[in-house]
Amino acid sequence: MRLFSFATAEKRAEYLWVLRAFDSARAAYVVLLHADDVAEWIRRESGVEDPPLTAVDIGPLLDQLHQWGVLERSYDGTRAATLAEYRNRHYVYQFSQAGFQAFRAVTGVLEARMDEAALSRLLLPELLADLRALAEANRGGDAERVYRTLRRLDAALTDMAARAAHFYLSLGDLVRTTEITPESFLAHKDALLAHMREFSTDLARFAPRLAEAIGEIEETGVDELVERAASCDERVLLSLAQRRADWRARWQGLRTWFVAADSVKPGDTESTEADRLREATMSAIAAVLSLLRRVTETRRGGVSRESALRHLAGWFTAAPSADSAHALFDAVFGLGRPRHLAMEHPDADIIPATRSWWDAPPLEISRTLAETGRTPSPGAPARIQRNDASIRRLRQSQLDAQRARAEAAKSLAAADLYDRELDEGETEVLLRLLDAASTAWVPVSGRVAGTTGSESGVTLTVSEHPGSTVVRTARGLLHLNNRKLEVRPGRARTPAAHGGRPDGGTR
Repeated sequence: MRLFSFATAEKRAEYLWVLRAFDSARAAYVVLLHADDVAEWIRRESGVEDPPLTAVDIGPLLDQLHQWGVLERSYDGTRAATLAEYRNRHYVYQFSQAGFQAFRAVTGVLEARMDEAALSRLLLPELLADLRALAEANRGGDAERVYRTLRRLDAALTDMAARAAHFYLSLGDLVRTTEITPESFLAHKDALLAHMREFSTDLARFAPRLAEAIGEIEETGVDELVERAASCDERVLLSLAQRRADWRARWQGLRTWFVAADSVKPGDTESTEADRLREATMSAIAAVLSLLRRVTETRRGGVSRESALRHLAGWFTAAPSADSAHALFDAVFGLGRPRHLAMEHPDADIIPATRSWWDAPPLEISRTLAETGRTPSPGAPARIQRNDASIRRLRQSQLDAQRARAEAAKSLAAADLYDRELDEGETEVLLRLLDAASTAWVPVSGRVAGTTGSESGVTLTVSEHPGSTVVRTARGLLHLNNRKLEVRPGRARTPAAHGGRPDGGTR
């Protein structure tokens, strides 16, 4: 933490001027700077003839930055023009590796704009194109292209995750804040809802394709992919084994975004990062709609936090005496609660903390607490009330529902939909598949192209049909106009070699 001392020092503005001069020189491939050189760079950056810092002022700043470890110092005898300068130990400075990272971290915070929050939905088609290019390069044995494409994929996915985290953090602050400006929110609500809705639709449409592209890459060989990427990695300070481990971890992280891991038990399913991101988007849309309802009701009713506080301030102003104002303050903010109500019985087994004080017997308190409000000695922490039996029952019911859904999906894909009547479980799975497929049902060139949806290890394909089709279900007849449904098991992967999910799809 000593590296960040320049950001909180008394002369922090001067230290930033000096370090920005080193950063500008570094961008121009000039590494070593003397105090005179730093002053010249500061003059160029400021754009004025009289620089804010001179070489005499910069010397002590450079020495202090060297003591903090931000700069490294070396002796350059070639700069000495006289014997006196040579004896005066002419120093030059440059960024230390850790010091440069500390400076970039501080400038990143200073230059960051907290209102620049967006979901990068345009990265999804680029990810799909790069995944297909990676499969082609790995199949052809082009190691350099594998390395470049894998690096680009890793950077793009990292950027998408960072943008999503920033977006939902900013959105959470907006939803939780109590200082809502109705005008600014109503001006941007349509763009915000359309942005999240488009991202959710694109994510649902591209997730099955991305999972399928990852499956094609795994068929070309993950071990060969990692070996080729590690062989072209230019981090020479890392051993080949370390580079292999790093690229394998990066590939696994990329894979978990769109392909779920194999379940331990049959019928169990695990959500992917893309599924969680889509669920977060849907939750954010619901939160924004709730906030919109609050803002609308506030504007319609005329009662807001601001008007309530102004009305309360009028009451304080009209209070006849200081005692009345104190009584009003205690009544409004609830600071007059008796202290003994916050006490707990020493033996929680006899009188648990969850029992209402209406039913609990009176509790003895010490004179120190009654007279001064201070606890005479710290008491034991309260015992945690857990209900493990209910937790186990809920978890078991979830697992049973997943297994039943998996069995229904398997039965649904075992025979043609139009030759039989679907039972309740098969009907529910079919409706869930239709819901997943309908999110990607978009017009293309004036016509609706076929689409797919995946659920519980099976894939539903919706294709065009000359006439209408009817599916008999336990809930009645399902009529589809110019559409035909086909349910088939998801394409099997090789779990032992690649750890793939059988269906490779997402909901």
